[in-house]
Amino acid sequence: MLLRVQFSPLPFPSPPRSLPRQSPPLRSPVSQTDEMAEIEIKTAPADFRFPTTNQTRHCFTRYVEYHRCVSVKGDAAADCEKFAKYYRSLCPGEWVEKWNEQRENGTFAGPL
Repeated sequence: MLLRVQFSPLPFPSPPRSLPRQSPPLRSPVSQTDEMAEIEIKTAPADFRFPTTNQTRHCFTRYVEYHRCVSVKGDAAADCEKFAKYYRSLCPGEWVEKWNEQRENGTFAGPL
């Protein structure tokens, strides 16, 4: 016995109407005669301990490394700044805020 089923095509929704976009003119807070400072943006370098694309553990490790460095060398240590840059570029801000609160409360799970 052969059963034939025929599907009717689903109607496509009509495309949304696009209104002409009116963007405000771009205004620079610095006049054209002033020289613009060049900003270099970097992220944490590749680390062989974290070969996958999921950088969660990398983020957490860099956060812990920074706070270990600060506890050993002090807040003004220039050596610790690289770890701060790394974790700030890898970690979502919400995580950092949560971890900072946990450290203040003494409930942070990491090995500091």
